Amino acid sequence: MNDSEILMNPSDLVQFLKKDPAEFTKEDIIRFCEEMAVEMVNFRYVAGDGKLKTLNFVISSKEYLDTILSDGERVDGSNIFPFIEAGSSDLYVVPRYATAFMDPFEEMPTLNILCSYYDNQGRPLASSPEYILRCARDAFKKNTGMDFKCFGELEYYVICPEDSLYPGLDQKGYHASGPFCKFEEMRTEAMQMVARAGGKIKYGHSEVGCFTKDGYYYEQHEIEFLPTDPILAVEMIAVAKWALRMLGYKYGVEVSYAPKITVGKAGSGLHFHMLAEKNGKNMMIKDGVLSDIAKQMIAGILDVGDAVTAFGNPIPTSYLRLVPHQEAPTYICWGDRNRSVVVRVPLGWTGSTDMAADANYGIHRKANKTSKQTFEYRVADGSADIYETVACLILGAMHGFAMPDALDQAQKLYASGNIFNKEYAAFLKTLRQLPASCSESADVLLAKRALFEKDGIFPAGVIDSQAKKLKAFNDKGLSDKLLGNTEAFAELVAKYIHVA
Repeated sequence: MNDSEILMNPSDLVQFLKKDPAEFTKEDIIRFCEEMAVEMVNFRYVAGDGKLKTLNFVISSKEYLDTILSDGERVDGSNIFPFIEAGSSDLYVVPRYATAFMDPFEEMPTLNILCSYYDNQGRPLASSPEYILRCARDAFKKNTGMDFKCFGELEYYVICPEDSLYPGLDQKGYHASGPFCKFEEMRTEAMQMVARAGGKIKYGHSEVGCFTKDGYYYEQHEIEFLPTDPILAVEMIAVAKWALRMLGYKYGVEVSYAPKITVGKAGSGLHFHMLAEKNGKNMMIKDGVLSDIAKQMIAGILDVGDAVTAFGNPIPTSYLRLVPHQEAPTYICWGDRNRSVVVRVPLGWTGSTDMAADANYGIHRKANKTSKQTFEYRVADGSADIYETVACLILGAMHGFAMPDALDQAQKLYASGNIFNKEYAAFLKTLRQLPASCSESADVLLAKRALFEKDGIFPAGVIDSQAKKLKAFNDKGLSDKLLGNTEAFAELVAKYIHVA
């Protein structure tokens, strides 16, 4: 990390320590706490429900701080993960120094630090979501020689009593500005907090969803991140969810990541963009067009994309979002700039024209531009088990390289336009469809479990536990049962309004 990167980095610890977070040591954390008069340290870790949990430590001495940073602490795993039995439930949570950040909500100087789980033998907990993702990431690197990078698009609704001043237009909220966008300040405040926590944020904006219902105003927003290591990518989504909810409490409003709020209005997805790098070079483009490497990864993800829903869409209302003509996927195919496909290839600045030079009357950039091309999995939503979802996507992408017919499959599953136009009627009949319920998703996961369990990346118990949880919803045919029953629909939405 050079001087200019340190100067513009919003992290308090980077500014103080003058180094990349990946290089933080225990001694660095202790020195920061001493000189910044930190009074409390919070261990934070994501539990089975997808939410951040907290363990508070009042710092009474340098020796005590050294102890907790060195050894971590015990927690009751049976109350953190559903698949751990109470009889052998003790786990360790051990802090990862690179994740340390100052708590933006505490008046006393408080340091937050994210943790990993370890078992009673001091080994990484094999069933821990973070460890599953770590294993998938490392396997991709080992087997392909490339680094997997990704980032998420976090969509959410802000819900508050209806306000007659500057009402937003129904389903016309995309990129609205204040005063018609009422919670822009809350969004930008959250973005600053997440950036100071180490999140690599691309941008934020208001989204399409904007409506009033039963005396309440619903306003949809999105925060999009930048490509980074998969573990950082998902943990900053978890931190962002926490920060937004904390701000919602402060503002007196509710924040929801639920996949569907009401009938006929935009749902909230959690789209994941992906790419592979080799020696820092984006491998998604070759000679100005999408590379064979990208097409192989896409083919692999499409092959397992229906099973990924077991982690990416794990609640009944997930499948109320995945319906035709709602800019959400239903058929397993891919395309360019098409929002009704499982995998979309967005604009990637692959043209040769320097648009900034044209917009600025011929002032050219000093350096050659690097490729920003990604492809996007559009199925997952805000209820997703994010570590496992990204791990599945990594394994799917790696699977594509092992498929002898990957490029043929990519060609067969490609749609250049809107798949619901008449000219695609025959094409649609050739496609598999995504599961339509948690129950169906469980069936697909069990049918394809061998891919995820290969090399022990997903322990068998995790697959069994997830399938059991999904089956317990008993939601097959639920969408048809709810058709026209607005009261039952509203009751179901309310049940899952604060998922993950």
